[in-house]
Amino acid sequence: MLRKWIFCLCACCMSAVLSAQHSYRYLNEPLPESWPEDNEVFVQTLPVEDRWWKVFEDPTLDSLIAEASERNYSVESAMARIEQSRMNLRIARGAFFPSLSLGGGWNRQQTSGNIGDGARSWSGQYDWSVVMNWEVDVFGSIRKKVQAQRENYMASQEEYNAVMVSLCSQVATTYFTLRQYQYEREVLLHNCASQKSVMELTEARYQSGLASRLDVTQATSVYYGTLASVPRMEANIIQTMNALSVLLGIYPEDAVPGLEVLRPLPDYIELVGVDLPAALLRRRPDIRSAERKVNAQAALYGASKREWLPKFFLNGSLGFASDDFGRLMRKGSLVWQIAPSFTWTLFNGGARYNTVRLNRAQLDEVISSYNQTVLQAMQEANNAMIAYKNSIKQIVTTRQAFNQSEQALELSLDLYKQGLSPFQNVLDAQRSLLSYQDALVQSRVYSLLCLVQLYEALGGGWVMP
Repeated sequence: MLRKWIFCLCACCMSAVLSAQHSYRYLNEPLPESWPEDNEVFVQTLPVEDRWWKVFEDPTLDSLIAEASERNYSVESAMARIEQSRMNLRIARGAFFPSLSLGGGWNRQQTSGNIGDGARSWSGQYDWSVVMNWEVDVFGSIRKKVQAQRENYMASQEEYNAVMVSLCSQVATTYFTLRQYQYEREVLLHNCASQKSVMELTEARYQSGLASRLDVTQATSVYYGTLASVPRMEANIIQTMNALSVLLGIYPEDAVPGLEVLRPLPDYIELVGVDLPAALLRRRPDIRSAERKVNAQAALYGASKREWLPKFFLNGSLGFASDDFGRLMRKGSLVWQIAPSFTWTLFNGGARYNTVRLNRAQLDEVISSYNQTVLQAMQEANNAMIAYKNSIKQIVTTRQAFNQSEQALELSLDLYKQGLSPFQNVLDAQRSLLSYQDALVQSRVYSLLCLVQLYEALGGGWVMP
């Protein structure tokens, strides 16, 4: 009767535990079917290239990303975390197998002479045995824990992919920023040369009595004002090289060779394959990692519920025992034991109940984190598309302003030489030319940076095979 009652109670508990399903509160609204920024710049049928930096056709950038992927310490840390997760998975799988231990020894004892007939006696015994302890996973508690570690292992791989995607983006962003500062330095030096020639022109006209001393001082002021910006740009170049060296995992002096040579900026207009919004769920490593963490926590939640059920063990031992070492390994010295057992914790102060609630709260947390990651990914992709499309418009208008400022300087300088226009027009034209030329460099690099951010937001980058 008692065995029947225990069996029925166990069956009821198992049914209650296994039938309790947790409803994952993912985002209710489906993802949009298309992107709002859809025009001639974006094509929704093309997949995002994994090695998107190849579109820039810059060998220096290619070599920098290859070197960073091999030497960056954040990447090495991510690889170490993968190895840790792999070992945790193997440790969890070890619970499927019985544990075996080998033991042996010798003992010598003497009985008291003041007990029984008062005769003292001595005895000794040699023994050794193999002991087995095995928890039989009847209700799947161990399987759930192994599943959790497997999902954590896969999540660590996705985190590695996310680190690589971020690293490639950071290297490209830092590299293009370096090129921006180098071009801005060239713009400053070019304008310094032009302004110096105008300064010499005003001095010559002043010596000839055709211009006032005010023209000379104004031209000189503009020249030295532009020249004073060169050291600041040199500092920006060195600081950016230092930042790039950190990404490469090398010292700054080792990163300088090859970067001092000024290379043309890539074309800022690229046909970008954005795919469909739902593809973000399949491509972005941060979303895939968040999903793996949800699965891992769900498995732990299921394992905690199974702690309410009995645990079954199979224990046994096999060995030899004898009071004579010479007869220890004989057949008559064989000893063995087998002891199936089970334990069922009926009350432990509410620890199991609160553990289930804790795992449930942790599961709710990782689900909310997953939902937030999806929303953040959609926002980043939309913002990057908007920024890139408008950066191209900015380049077009800035280039027009730069062309007009060049003509304005030529015209104002010709009129000044003929004495038909005051020198103030030349000064204004010089300042405008420097401003628009610098803005054109910045807008071109900004468009490249927006394109890098777009590829990163769409999940393009390094993907572990």
